[in-house]
Amino acid sequence: MATHLDLEEQEQLDQIKHFWSKWGTPITGIAIVVMGSFAAWNGYQFWQQRQALQASALADVVAVAVESGDQTRVAQAFDAIKADYKGTLQAGYAALLVAQSAVNADKLPEAKAALQWAADSTKDEGYQAAAKLRLAAVLMQEKDLDAAAALLRGSFPAEFKGLVADRLGDVLQLQDKSSEAVAAYKEAWKLLDPQVDYRTLVGFKLNALGEATPESGTAISTETNK
Repeated sequence: MATHLDLEEQEQLDQIKHFWSKWGTPITGIAIVVMGSFAAWNGYQFWQQRQALQASALADVVAVAVESGDQTRVAQAFDAIKADYKGTLQAGYAALLVAQSAVNADKLPEAKAALQWAADSTKDEGYQAAAKLRLAAVLMQEKDLDAAAALLRGSFPAEFKGLVADRLGDVLQLQDKSSEAVAAYKEAWKLLDPQVDYRTLVGFKLNALGEATPESGTAISTETNK
């Protein structure tokens, strides 16, 4: 005897058929989009890894060329990174290498160009900040103090603000703005981690301007009140 679905099961099947006849096509379309997006994401991840590997290889070429003093090779490898891999961390690293090599060779315009490119083009905030700090140092060497000060008064990640304040203090001191330089050094002292040795140098700069470090100043005041 043939078996038959009971009425409840038949009703459920009819509801499913009705639902699928109405919504099956949109659901299928969404599923295709989701699966396609997943495949695209995997493809993008693979592409990023491939870009990073290729950029690393070129950055290594830059490093070796800088070490050997082969300026032609440095320029070729750096141009290739700028053209095809400017969004990678390795591009920012290569730019800093190129700039340092140019500074060592007393080619400040070339150093400025590499650092400006890193500040404008690399997507990593750390490399951008490092490039700006070094660019300010190059501008100071060129005696373009107004440009250096303007650059240092721009936007920086919080982790770099202590170093930025210190360098701004150097610029202000060269501009004979001692009171403003003191304020910048005190800001640097406040922002730099007490465990960082560089903070001691900021203290020396304050002392050279006739100022105690904030902690020392407080201690002196306390003793005086006694």
